[in-house]
Amino acid sequence: MTELATLIEKRIRDIPDFPKPGVMFKDITPLLDDHLAFTEVVRALAAAGRDATGAVAVDKVVGMEARGFILAAPVALALGVGFIPVRKPGKLPWQTHRVSYDLEYGSETLEMHVDAVAPGERVLLVDDVLATGGTAAATAELVETCGGAVTALAVLMELSFLDGRSKVGDLPVTALYTV
Repeated sequence: MTELATLIEKRIRDIPDFPKPGVMFKDITPLLDDHLAFTEVVRALAAAGRDATGAVAVDKVVGMEARGFILAAPVALALGVGFIPVRKPGKLPWQTHRVSYDLEYGSETLEMHVDAVAPGERVLLVDDVLATGGTAAATAELVETCGGAVTALAVLMELSFLDGRSKVGDLPVTALYTV
């Protein structure tokens, strides 16, 4: 395990039966409360938006509601690019594209402004957890509907036993910590 993965592991709190019985929720708030850990996580996630030379290789960073916002916004700042929120229905004030999908404990719908991504723009998806892959796949679909190209997915942690990578196809995935 890398030093960063160990740092993350020590700052993730398990909450049983949240939001539903049988789900083990991974609480990231202790990590967010630690400036050093949060800084290192943002730096590592932002690396997924750079090419081999270290140059920025994306035009936008998309964060998924809600904990994805907490990570994606500072990643966008670190890369010097724009941030796009993907939200639940009725939360965005402008015209939206919408997609529905299944997740590990139910189903969900997400929306993104129709003009959030210009055709041809390169997009990095950032979220807290890759679980079943439904949220990431749905968000990639929203970006592609606008004409954008998703270049990678970067997540704080991956729940490998839920096989979310199979839902995102050959999209490059950076997971800082794998359970």
